[in-house]
Amino acid sequence: MQETSHTGSGRAATALRLSFRTGDLDEARQAIGETYYANSIDVLDRKHSLDVAFDVVQLGALTVGDIRCGTDIRIRFGDLGAYHVDIPVSGQLTWRQGTGGSATATPARAAVFQPQGDTSLDRWNRDCRLHAVKVGQQDLLRHLEILLDRSVPAGMRLAPELDISQGLGRSWARLVRLVVEELADEHGALSHPLMAAQLQDSLLTGLLLATGHRYREELDKPVRTRLPGPVKRVVDAIHDRPEHPFTTTELAAVAQVGARWLQEGFRRHLGMSPMAYLRDVRMTRVNQELRQGSPCQLTVGEVAYRWGFTHLGRFADRYRTRFGELPSQTLGSP
Repeated sequence: MQETSHTGSGRAATALRLSFRTGDLDEARQAIGETYYANSIDVLDRKHSLDVAFDVVQLGALTVGDIRCGTDIRIRFGDLGAYHVDIPVSGQLTWRQGTGGSATATPARAAVFQPQGDTSLDRWNRDCRLHAVKVGQQDLLRHLEILLDRSVPAGMRLAPELDISQGLGRSWARLVRLVVEELADEHGALSHPLMAAQLQDSLLTGLLLATGHRYREELDKPVRTRLPGPVKRVVDAIHDRPEHPFTTTELAAVAQVGARWLQEGFRRHLGMSPMAYLRDVRMTRVNQELRQGSPCQLTVGEVAYRWGFTHLGRFADRYRTRFGELPSQTLGSP
C-alpha cells in the first residue's frame, strides 16, 4: 500500500492518494471500507483468483477511484451515507439499492446511488473496471445552494442511472477520467491545492448538471448577471468602507450567512476570498491616492497605513505585482 498526501491552504481542496493491490479477501474488505464504505465481499467465481487493485484520491468532498477485482464478486453495504456513482470503463456491474429491482451499469450507463438504502453490487464481473465517485451528502447540497443562491431542504434524490454515452453525462465521465489519469502524476494538477479545488468544484457542478433531480430545471435557467445577495452585501460594504478593519466573521455577519458559505460564494463568483477582495479594493484606493498626490505632501508609508497595509515590504511587493511598478514610482510620476 502506498499513500501520498498533499495539504494546501484552507480554501483549497486537499488531495490524499492511495494505491492498493491485494489477493487477500480481508485486506480488500478493509481497504474498501477505509476509503469508501463498510462492506461484505463474496467471491462468486472460483476459477479466477481475487486480484483487487485500485488507485484512489480523496479530493475534499469527493473520493475518486479506479478499481478492478480480477474475478466475479458480490459486495454488500448498508446505508452509504453519501451520494455515489459507479462508471464502468469496461465490463458491467449488476446492482440494486433499497427496495428497487436490480439494474446493470455499463460503459454507456453509470449507476447512481443515494445516501440511504441498503446497497448491493450483486455481480461485479471480473472484466469490469470502474471509476467510483463518492460525494459527501452535505457537500453536494451546499454546492447546490451556492449554484441556486438559496437554501434547499435535505433529502435530494438523484436519478438512479446516468447516461454517459452522450451530452453532459459523457462530459462529466471524461472529467472523472481526467482526475483518475492525474493520479499517476506526482507533480500534476492534484498536487496543487488551487487546481485541486477547481477540479472538485467542476466535478460537483458537473454531477448536478448531468444527473436528474428536482432542481435540475432550475439550474438550466439563464445565469444571473447580478451577484448573489450575500456576496453583493459584502462587496457593497467593502467599497463603502475599505479602510475599516473588517474580519471574515464580521463580513459573514454583513452577508447574513456562515463564513464558509461566504468563502465559497466569493471564490465562485469573484475568483478570490473576501479578504483578498478587500485587499484588492484597498490597493486600488492606494493607487488612486498616490497618483493624485505629490511627494512633497505625503509619503508612501502614510498612504499605505491609511488603507490598512502595515507591513511596507510586503505591501510594496504586492503593489508592484498588481500595478507593475513600485508605489514610490507611482507617487513620483507626472
